[in-house]
Amino acid sequence: MLYRAYAKINLGLNVLSRREDGYHELEMVMVPVTFYDELFVEKSLYFSFSANREYVESNPDNTILKAYHYLKEKYGFKENYRIHVNKHIPTRAGLAGGSSDGAALIKAIDELADLKMSEEEKREACISVGSDVYFCLVNRPALVFGTGDIVKPFVNRLDPYILLVKPSRGVSTKMAFSELDLNRCDHPDVYKIKEALEEGDYQKLCQSIGNSLEESSFRIEKRIAKVKNELIEYGFDAALMSGSGSTVFAMTKDRELLLRACDHFKEQGYFTRRVQICAQVPLKP
Repeated sequence: MLYRAYAKINLGLNVLSRREDGYHELEMVMVPVTFYDELFVEKSLYFSFSANREYVESNPDNTILKAYHYLKEKYGFKENYRIHVNKHIPTRAGLAGGSSDGAALIKAIDELADLKMSEEEKREACISVGSDVYFCLVNRPALVFGTGDIVKPFVNRLDPYILLVKPSRGVSTKMAFSELDLNRCDHPDVYKIKEALEEGDYQKLCQSIGNSLEESSFRIEKRIAKVKNELIEYGFDAALMSGSGSTVFAMTKDRELLLRACDHFKEQGYFTRRVQICAQVPLKP
């Protein structure tokens, strides 16, 4: 059976404080976008895992395997599964490609093994795999709090054209947080961003988006700031780094500008993808 693992972008990411356990207290607005990995899962005589990218296939700590082994240990299902992932979302991009894959695997095994997991059990499984996994399972525009473990969906009424542009070098999430200066970084109002989406106020959205982690990630990888500035100069209404980077997304209502910019940045050697916000998307096609 085929499952889709959708990417996300952060329209707002506010780092509030550093916790005693070393993690950071966050408040975010996250939305799924129309760009996804494909996860094929079926019952088999023997367990197997494969991918269209060698770096995924050779990594024993990837989120798909972490999710599978968590469920196998907790629920003890007897069946074996063949799992294959077609990886399209780049790594170290701030798009939750790994987290989304883990969420899709939890959804798949719950259905195929007939685990009948409660929402709280799914949440616990997601938290055990990674910080953004539960949002990717919910897969709807949402306010997200804590370390990503609290997800509160809401209705989005905006659908701008969005261009994703990623420099070749990624940014380590751990490094972005460790280098963060909470006194210097941006602290966006995530509630204002949520209101803009709920009200369908595009101008308010463009004026409200922000990301605390730009402060540190720009210092780690200067090309991220360069891409953001170039997107604004190209004519987009707003641009922002997603997550800890290195992807920058830019918004416009002008489809022709979107198409021209996509070709332009691709010619410059960047990864590019045209997407839109998903109001509520299924994990299965």
